[in-house]
Amino acid sequence: MVVLVGLTAQHHSDLSRITAWWRGLGGDGFVALPPPTRSRYTQSDGHEDAAELFAARSLATGTSFAYWHWQSHSAFDRSGTLTGPLYVHWGGDHATVAAGLGEGPPGYRLVSGGPQGAFQLDRVTERDADGLPDPRDEAGVRQFLDRIGTSRHHGSPAPLTGPEERWLHDRLASPVELPRVAGFAAALELRKALTPDETSRLLAAWQEEYAGRLSAWPGWWPVLNALLRQEREEAWDVAAALGPAAAETLAEHPSPQALATLRAMALAGHDSAVPAWFHTYRTLHEPDPYQTARTLSDQLTDQLTDQLTDQLTDGERAQAALLTALRTAVTEHRRATHPEADRATAQAFTALTTVRLTTDDRLPRPLRVAAAHAAYDRLALVREEAARFTGPEAADALAAADRYEAARDDLLAGTGPDLTTYEGALGDLWHRYRTLSPADIAWLRDRLADPATGVQGIAFCLELLHAHGEAGETELLALLPRWKKELTKQYRTTYTEWRHPLVTLTCLAQDLAHPAADDLLAWWTKPKPLWKAPLRLLTHLGAPDETRAAELWEFVVSGGHDTGHLMTWVLLRARLDGTHPLHVAERLIGKPGIREHVLHRVLIGVADPAQPLWHYALDPRSHSWWQRAREVADDPRLSAGARAIGLKAASEHYVLRHPDQVRPPLTEGERSEARAWLDARA
Repeated sequence: MVVLVGLTAQHHSDLSRITAWWRGLGGDGFVALPPPTRSRYTQSDGHEDAAELFAARSLATGTSFAYWHWQSHSAFDRSGTLTGPLYVHWGGDHATVAAGLGEGPPGYRLVSGGPQGAFQLDRVTERDADGLPDPRDEAGVRQFLDRIGTSRHHGSPAPLTGPEERWLHDRLASPVELPRVAGFAAALELRKALTPDETSRLLAAWQEEYAGRLSAWPGWWPVLNALLRQEREEAWDVAAALGPAAAETLAEHPSPQALATLRAMALAGHDSAVPAWFHTYRTLHEPDPYQTARTLSDQLTDQLTDQLTDQLTDGERAQAALLTALRTAVTEHRRATHPEADRATAQAFTALTTVRLTTDDRLPRPLRVAAAHAAYDRLALVREEAARFTGPEAADALAAADRYEAARDDLLAGTGPDLTTYEGALGDLWHRYRTLSPADIAWLRDRLADPATGVQGIAFCLELLHAHGEAGETELLALLPRWKKELTKQYRTTYTEWRHPLVTLTCLAQDLAHPAADDLLAWWTKPKPLWKAPLRLLTHLGAPDETRAAELWEFVVSGGHDTGHLMTWVLLRARLDGTHPLHVAERLIGKPGIREHVLHRVLIGVADPAQPLWHYALDPRSHSWWQRAREVADDPRLSAGARAIGLKAASEHYVLRHPDQVRPPLTEGERSEARAWLDARA
């Protein structure tokens, strides 16, 4: 029996009913994976679980399957009640999966998302003659709110019928229960229908229940919006208490007071407020987006003069946010004047706009530097689009590309990505660092020496320097004062191309035979904290020997959860044997005790030992994984079996299957070349 951690579902809960139905599915080329635990967190995990199940049951690899993962599982609350549609993912043949799932268990309805989407399972509910649910039916109320719309980010909502509007107003009568009324208030305020009396009651309940932490209530937007729309003085105290979260709403109600509030937020380092500041300033003072951008950029630069180094990073993020606001303004004007343009054309124009901004004399240098970063992987799109133009338009686009290339190195000197951004954004540009220029090395070293660089930034920079052989005693000494207080914290790296920074630092200390290695290794051998236990063996890659290789191998074949262990063993064995890690991995094909799907990922991940790919699974959106899969498929030194693994991984990459999801985006030429490459090897 699979234990669902943290759940206290009762016998008749939604979870128990759905699980009972689920366990009865299967047959005719279709299997339903067991319900998830926390280890199945993403769709990649689901496909890996399927591969393990197929191997355990001796099922054909082409068997169709369905599952849900832990993120989907959040549709259930702790009592097992379904609080939203349960998204059911799948693999194999869509028609086979649809037939295997059927219509869902009694009392529920299963809706297909089509061959490119997930299935959705939800309760069947009743409505009256006006299409309204019983207010006591939580599932029916939720589905009703989903139907009429409660999000301000999904376009203009449809008008309400008279019965619908009366039903919503009735739900806001006294007494106000904040956990229940957020959707009702949002549905009304989207139509500017929240009354002053309702607004006052909601505000009073909000301030009482969330005193000192107003932003903690997720339903605050309709109240603030109604206060601003009704021009009530309380709006400004509420906005101040909410902080940057209120920025977008303030911009929707431009006024001198809104502008002053947004300016203060932006200059205090809240880059999320910058687009709202830009929009409000344009509305009130300067319709020209370029002049607005210059004015605000100068204010940001002046604010950072003589301030601390760590605040410079805040300034760079603010300039990048300002660039995004400017680019959005320019491209929105283009969309308004060219409504017939398709998505690809719109993307190409956005890329061209970014390239142009890097050398636009109307903009100050900080904005042009931000544009140079944003345009780095867009230049090929611009050149390809220019080939479709004719006459002056083509010459203008090509000239802009030439100007960018001439100015890029100067603009980007001494700069790099935002190390505090989400991990996926850093992974999207990992391929840029397959070789390191002197400027790259200097920047990475400077970031490691900077006390303001956080754990993610340290992990990113140290991994690159160490993998390329550019990390030395200077980097080690810069980080040793920080390791006990900062680097001994849990940091999840399952879906990144870099290891936990303390793993990499320990490997570096061992490679350098530095005395600090003993202290680091002693910490790893202590029983607590528990999070480090799965990572300890990864430190064996530093100064490897046969004893460590044997200990690591014992774990690899034990069936324990692999979080980089086979990858580490392959790289370790390659160092000991003085051979390429590809040949080490190749010798493991078909070996008992080695999980096939893990080995396939490792084989491709070690294709370039100067920059191994540590991502937990093959990342189908990544340029780096696409490049390595192709290299393995075409490597004449490898066996036919090893090359077939590379070819299979390449054929399943999104470059071919979902090219619009690859980041950074592909040119049509790159797509065509990829298709031709695969066709030649079919």
